[in-house]
Amino acid sequence: MTPQTITFVILSITILALLLGKPRPDVVALLAALALGLTGVLTPQDVFAGLSRPAVITILAVFILAEGLRAAGVAERIGEFVLHLGGGSEFWMIVVTALAGASLSLFMNNIAAAAVLLPAISAAARKANVSHSKLMMPLAFGTIMGGMATLLTSSNIVVSSALVEHGYPGFGLLDFGRLGIPIVLVGTVYLSLVGRRWLPEQSPAQRMAQEQPPADLFEIYRLGERLIAGRVPQGSPLIGQSLQQSGLREGYNLNVIALRRNGRILSPMGPTTRLEEGDQLLLEGRPDDLSPQALAPLLQIMQPADWGEADLERGGVQLVEAALTPRSHWIGQTLRQVHFREKYGVNVLAIWRGGRSIRTRLWELPLQFGDALLLQASPQNLALLQSEPELLLLFNHHRTRVAAGKFWIGLGLALAALIMAIAFPNQTAEWFLLGALGMVVSGVLSMDQAYQTVDWRSIFLVAGMLPIGTAMIQSGAAASLAEEMLRVLEPYGAMAVLMGMFLTTTLLVQVLNGAATAAMIAPIALAAAQQMGLNPQALGMAVALGASMAFITPLGHPVNILVMGPGGYTFRDYTRVGAPLALILSILILGLLPWVWPLR
Repeated sequence: MTPQTITFVILSITILALLLGKPRPDVVALLAALALGLTGVLTPQDVFAGLSRPAVITILAVFILAEGLRAAGVAERIGEFVLHLGGGSEFWMIVVTALAGASLSLFMNNIAAAAVLLPAISAAARKANVSHSKLMMPLAFGTIMGGMATLLTSSNIVVSSALVEHGYPGFGLLDFGRLGIPIVLVGTVYLSLVGRRWLPEQSPAQRMAQEQPPADLFEIYRLGERLIAGRVPQGSPLIGQSLQQSGLREGYNLNVIALRRNGRILSPMGPTTRLEEGDQLLLEGRPDDLSPQALAPLLQIMQPADWGEADLERGGVQLVEAALTPRSHWIGQTLRQVHFREKYGVNVLAIWRGGRSIRTRLWELPLQFGDALLLQASPQNLALLQSEPELLLLFNHHRTRVAAGKFWIGLGLALAALIMAIAFPNQTAEWFLLGALGMVVSGVLSMDQAYQTVDWRSIFLVAGMLPIGTAMIQSGAAASLAEEMLRVLEPYGAMAVLMGMFLTTTLLVQVLNGAATAAMIAPIALAAAQQMGLNPQALGMAVALGASMAFITPLGHPVNILVMGPGGYTFRDYTRVGAPLALILSILILGLLPWVWPLR
């Protein structure tokens, strides 16, 4: 087979594997790069060149800079300040939430921006009595739109790198603003005036209750439906046993969520707490597991009517919600497998999934994308959870104290990196890496924190996909695909070619990673520009913006998955709200792009 045929075969297999999601996208990208090298399409230098490309270094540095802004308290203060502007109106809360997400994503990774704002938005929504379902999707879409207004988005960096490799000027930090700012403004107007009417009026938890939003998490998660109270009678084998030794969880699938002794709630309560005669336990389990006959040798069953959320929050213990981050390593594992209770001393009372509350046998349930967890934890344990990268607390009462010096150092380093990248656009990677190292040298972050904050899956995904672009160019595959597209579209003019590139990218990004899509389509677009004598930056911009149009499905961008659980959304909700947004923004982009970036 010729190198071009081999490239087409490997590209087809790569796209199929990415669509199926098996194996993981980063593994697929690396295997594809290795296949191109082992078949002789690329030299060893070309295969591994992706790891040293400026695009990869820039993405890596952005992760570290974003974490530095978070650790220094800069992102949190900005988020809280902006959200205070929303007041108590649902309309203005949506406007401010979308604009806040867009503003933060100008300077940091989209997921980092959403993760910083999500707890503050959750708290503000409760205070204003605005449903979470009205704010979480505007937050996600706002960060995506903000990413379209800056170079600091993975897909934009990939396209800019492709331009440079073809010998054209790359994009500067501010080049995306001319189209990105109108995108943010129009998108925000749509979400606040039209889109909010198609968002769920209430989250599924509230719809299940068939009433106004409940006052507390105890009601939202409907814990009362799976509770039973039991008293430890005289002669019970539980007397003197610790909760861990009691066998209530292992033998009876029951979760002890509160203990009352001598009329007072015992707090804190842990696995080593020993039971005494007369103790009253509040137990959570399935109806089949709450049989008074089965529990008779251990407990005297009582009605739990006088128990409520207040009993679960005595002694400083709080009920809080947390969401799995989109890249959490816990996905696919059970709470038992990750040793959740042993590591954090936190009780998981329920998991929100697919529009319903799961309240029993949680420790054997594999965790999934979009899960929200209801936790019962002490302030000390919450502080421990706050540093856990696999979880994001949605409603945290306690702001982390940050030294004033650290705040100004983090802010100064980030601003300096941005200013120098604007002044010297050809050295963006160098300035951002210098700013990232400055976060470590100044003590804002430790080197271990810097390593931990980098999403290495994204790094290796981009590093593996870039050689595919090189192979498409060197083998002539990109030119061949461009010729086929031009054969169909060229008779209708340059505008049809621009539309074809943009819409192809937009459709692919609904199910594929944006950076991977950009790495595949950019070489084709640039080859088409060369063959037709069109402005390569115009077609490159079309591909870059199309690679961020991930509004129609939750699969298009990890930030959509991040808010899926907290917002209680279904797949259909994204299509109902996101498809009109994608249509409106497509018309806007295709109308403005030829004017901002002339096609010839």
